[in-house]
Amino acid sequence: MDFPIHPLLPKDFPPLLREIPDAPTHLSIRGTLPGPEYIYLCIVGSRRTTQYGSRTLSQLIAGLARYPVAIVSGLAWGTDANAHKIALEVGLPTVAVMPSGLNDDVMYPTMNRPLAKQILKSGGALISENPANFKAMLHSFAQRNRIAAGMSKTALIVEAGEKSGTLITARLALDYNREVLVVPHELGHATGLGCNTLIHEGATLVRNSDDVLEALGFTTPSTGSGQATLPMDLTDAERSILEALELEGAMIRDELIEMAELTAQEASIALSSLQIRGLINERLGKIERI
Repeated sequence: MDFPIHPLLPKDFPPLLREIPDAPTHLSIRGTLPGPEYIYLCIVGSRRTTQYGSRTLSQLIAGLARYPVAIVSGLAWGTDANAHKIALEVGLPTVAVMPSGLNDDVMYPTMNRPLAKQILKSGGALISENPANFKAMLHSFAQRNRIAAGMSKTALIVEAGEKSGTLITARLALDYNREVLVVPHELGHATGLGCNTLIHEGATLVRNSDDVLEALGFTTPSTGSGQATLPMDLTDAERSILEALELEGAMIRDELIEMAELTAQEASIALSSLQIRGLINERLGKIERI
């Protein structure tokens, strides 16, 4: 088995998880948890995602890419899987909390097993409270939800129906004194009824990634902080481009390549990566840092 299963002792749990009243007594892990500099953000939502939900989720996570944020979710269909995938695309570490055991042949859902392997290969982790061969059961989803909410500083709800299981995670997060962030939805849409209800009850409405970062404790340029922290996994070419943009401001592509002292091929790869990660934008013929 690639990435063997190891016990995760309570002393090695994410610190916030140890504080909840119903903390697990033991966990198993495959892969590696993010380092202590990372802050965990739990993202959950509907299994029946809409284009609006998927687009908004992508924009929000891309806006976190330059900060030490780790994305926590449950590997389920829909929002959970999308959160893990987008985190991988923008270079953020991600942790999947499983309702099943961690053996390959029992991972749930079956169709997301390739995604679980991508998480492990990227340096992320899978964790579970259950034995290695345990098959997911109805009660184990609620157990999984409490761990995901408990280990995270903040919970972000993207889409949720009126009776969605996502609301369980939101309630747990509130019980654990975590801030709950909610993406608003157009009135009358079934996939947004639960979200709008949470906002009506006092959850924090999310307008953009800066709102998420503020809830996580970061100061952003829009709140007067100055330069945001860069991702720690930039390539030399990516860093050269960002440093050039910081010094000179928006530039046309040829000027930027010359300023960064890169070949056209190096620059093309780096620019594509930075754009996917939400760190740069190309507008009116010039490339600018976001």
